[in-house]
Amino acid sequence: MKITGIGICPPPGAKESPSVTPELLASCLARYSRSNKGIGSILESIDWSDPEKSVDSIFKFVDYGHASISGMSGGIAIAIDGCSMYLAYKLFEIAQLCDGQESSTRYIKLDKSSLPDPHETGIPDDLAFEWQSLMELSFELYHDLYSKLDDDARKNPLIVRLPDGANQKVVDRLRKNYALDRSRYFIPFATKTNAAYVMTARVWADTVKVLDSMPLPEAHICAAGIRAELNKFVPRMVKHSTPDIASISQANDLIAHAVNVMKKRPLIFENIRDRVFIGVDNQYPDFLEEAVSVDKSFNGKVNRYSACSPTVKRMFVRAAWNNMAVAELRDLNRHRSGYRFSPMIPVGFYLPDGITHSRVNEFLHKKKLFIEKIISREDAKAAYVYALHLGTQVAFEHSTHADKFIYEIELRTGMGAHFRYAEHLTAAYNELCAKVPALKSHIQIGTAEPE
Repeated sequence: MKITGIGICPPPGAKESPSVTPELLASCLARYSRSNKGIGSILESIDWSDPEKSVDSIFKFVDYGHASISGMSGGIAIAIDGCSMYLAYKLFEIAQLCDGQESSTRYIKLDKSSLPDPHETGIPDDLAFEWQSLMELSFELYHDLYSKLDDDARKNPLIVRLPDGANQKVVDRLRKNYALDRSRYFIPFATKTNAAYVMTARVWADTVKVLDSMPLPEAHICAAGIRAELNKFVPRMVKHSTPDIASISQANDLIAHAVNVMKKRPLIFENIRDRVFIGVDNQYPDFLEEAVSVDKSFNGKVNRYSACSPTVKRMFVRAAWNNMAVAELRDLNRHRSGYRFSPMIPVGFYLPDGITHSRVNEFLHKKKLFIEKIISREDAKAAYVYALHLGTQVAFEHSTHADKFIYEIELRTGMGAHFRYAEHLTAAYNELCAKVPALKSHIQIGTAEPE
């Protein structure tokens, strides 16, 4: 795993603007809130021969609970090469306020060389060979299916739903998307990926604290590497990233909950029927009523980026799916508004209609046996997540506000969206409109064509 912090230098157009370090920025803005002299006078007061003195004089307040100071450090970008897909997912789940991206399975064909060493995952030595065999079988199925689907699309381009007049470059890309989108469910969650995150120092500190509290070797290695990079940008804030009793207890309790549920009920790895839950809270206090109706909230709307009224923004939505495949979860988990949660308990295994392989049953049987073995090991039970795959289905919940959820619906059903996103979000759209009928004519539901 390689972790790299990326500094930002002023562009040519801002060469005359003040330039400060993240911590100096935070300290200047903290002083700004305690002065009416303007930012210019604060910058002029800095001893540029010893700018660290200006930082030290204000950062002592962070230790007294003024965490907002560390939130004014600006976005600090860190790229993580070679972490597992699981860890990349977990970082996005922890850092609900971050921006970021992860390597896409739609554009990158993977193989067993992307697997981590079992020791990096916490898998015991006596189970390492069995895990490795399961992972290699996964990639065999992935490559076999990709080749078959790609060949099918060459022979019958109609199954790809090509747009009229598509040139050869577009045809090749959509054919590749078609094959990768349907074969990706056999990719192990343990597969190495690259992920980049941008957060303020405050969010980084909170994120690393939780990450380092997880009972997984990879999480500890990653936390140490992030701290080393953060120390270059915000050295005074790194000490706030240390795990405490609460963060460790919560991390262990979540793992214990997942493992206990798996022990109590049989592990099933078949495609289970879709269910969606939508809860809506649009009750307002009698002293702060709606400013405009729902119907008028979308006046002038052109696309999903158009503004809507506070009436919709004040409406709270809790959406949950019973069987979200990890492949889709990776993306839906990156919608940064609200709160996203999954206990990561496997409830099934998703494969698209008509997609099969002669060794699927063998693969699922081996997967079931391995998970049963590892969750029985008190010293390694947390590592069960490295036996999951992108086809593994889990329950997933996203709580947010209606305007943000409408954006998610329109994005995930719109042109070019993965077909499975469209199925999940179309179901959510139908349930949302059943709860709030006035929304129906204002949501631009798509069909995800072409892929």
